[in-house]
Amino acid sequence: MKPWTALPLCLLFACHTLAATCPDWPLARASRELEALDRQLAEYDAAYHRQGQSLLPDGLYDQLSARRMQWGSCFEELPRPAAPLAGSAGPLAHPVNHTGLGKLADNAAVQAWIGNRQDLWVQPKVDGVAVTLVYRDGQLQRMISRGDGRSGQDWSALARQLQSIPQHLPEPRDLTLQGELYWRLPGHVQATAGGQGARARVAGLLARRRLTPTEATGIGLFVWEWADGPAAMQARLDGLSTLGFADSQAFSQPIATFEQARQWRERWYRSGLPFASDGLVLRQGSRPPAARWQAQVPHWAAAWKYPPIQVVAEVRAVQFRIGRRGRITPVLDLVPVELDDRRIQRVSLGSLQRWRALDIRPGDQLALSLAGLTIPQVDSVVWRASERTPLAVPEASDYHELSCWQPTPGCEGQFQARLTWLGGRQGLALDGVGPGTWDTLLKAQQLPDLLAWLHLTPKTLAALPGLGTRSAEKLSGAFQQARQRSFVTWLRALGLPHTADAPLSLGWAELEQLDAEDWQREPGIGPTRAAQLQAFFRHPEVQRLRERLRQAQVEGF
Repeated sequence: MKPWTALPLCLLFACHTLAATCPDWPLARASRELEALDRQLAEYDAAYHRQGQSLLPDGLYDQLSARRMQWGSCFEELPRPAAPLAGSAGPLAHPVNHTGLGKLADNAAVQAWIGNRQDLWVQPKVDGVAVTLVYRDGQLQRMISRGDGRSGQDWSALARQLQSIPQHLPEPRDLTLQGELYWRLPGHVQATAGGQGARARVAGLLARRRLTPTEATGIGLFVWEWADGPAAMQARLDGLSTLGFADSQAFSQPIATFEQARQWRERWYRSGLPFASDGLVLRQGSRPPAARWQAQVPHWAAAWKYPPIQVVAEVRAVQFRIGRRGRITPVLDLVPVELDDRRIQRVSLGSLQRWRALDIRPGDQLALSLAGLTIPQVDSVVWRASERTPLAVPEASDYHELSCWQPTPGCEGQFQARLTWLGGRQGLALDGVGPGTWDTLLKAQQLPDLLAWLHLTPKTLAALPGLGTRSAEKLSGAFQQARQRSFVTWLRALGLPHTADAPLSLGWAELEQLDAEDWQREPGIGPTRAAQLQAFFRHPEVQRLRERLRQAQVEGF
């Protein structure tokens, strides 16, 4: 469940996952942005607590709320947001307030919380929907939704449909229970399967007020608090088991040290459980009398969440990188975040079409995850900055396989990509020549076209910033070696479209005369590739490069 109220920033999440500095906004913009974020969070709260719909995973919601807290601390003169559950109260008061849970950021926070506490227990943090159950004389009287922690909705009719909730206790007792309704997932392993939307499924079913027999059977109950029960934790667990609430005893373990807590957290994270869980709950067996509980974070219990599978990241800038074949790839520069021990500060969107669909701008907050456990990817936009920064977006029609053979305005990216390919292992494999080399020559205005480097002398190179005599001689030697590369190697270095198994035993003059039909006679070449090959050999810019290579007496040209 989402906490009823925001927590101190560094208790919610490790501080390094959030921006360490305040936004560089004037007060007027800060007011607009915070108001927009408050509206977004209010929509998430309303959907979750009133309609049972989870529009954003809990972990992302918590991080976005923490981001709001951090920004609020940067602009203290602006109004504070309303409590997340301010509009979630219902007509029925809870006999005992729901306290919620504070979230411990990391190992150090957990160790500090355990400290010198005694009588400690751990339980899985069941990923479900919190409720209060009220029994009188052993009969189920009422089930109340959590609401704002003080009052909620009357879900008693739903409770009578759920097989997991005893309608009659074996003893005529009065008791008040707090627990979690969860979706049954036998043998569920959180580390590999994730939450599977289990909590949202339960919330959605409860919002409908009427369940099919299959749906009712699929909902289980985990009681995590017997408010008016015995003072001792073990006595409460024994009593709950006797009364028909067996999960509580089966999934509660006594601990004395941080290491024991860590072991249970790891075990439950990687072992099969009957429900989804998003962390570990640490509890003191003893707690104050229920009459003193408040709808806020208690001092006797806390949550230690599992590693997040998604993080919220802020966009610093959007770059549009153009590859040697003219493909435009949007790349997002991020305020650095950590995910699965990886520091992420840049992520690719893959295509210009996806960027247009998402319309990501600086200041937007994104949900990131790891594809294949290694590659960062953008899952969604969780919040958009209200002020949309204008961007210079390249036109896709301006870039293609035969564009940008010189570093003219707008062509710098594709031209440099051509140079990197030409000198790299897929091309001429020039020793000691990489992107930095080309960048140095470009800044010195020594590369008006793709082959100008062929005629740079050691003396000219040595006079350039960052290149001494020794480096210049080594670089000149690599450039001279390029003249000895084979004709086929040179063609591929220049960007010849892939020719599959087609033989390239002919010289340039003969290849230039081939039309699309001639190319299609070669194995593995279809109409599209044939047209590309014909266009390549007949393009004026490519022909000019061919003439430069012919004059340099490179084989085949």
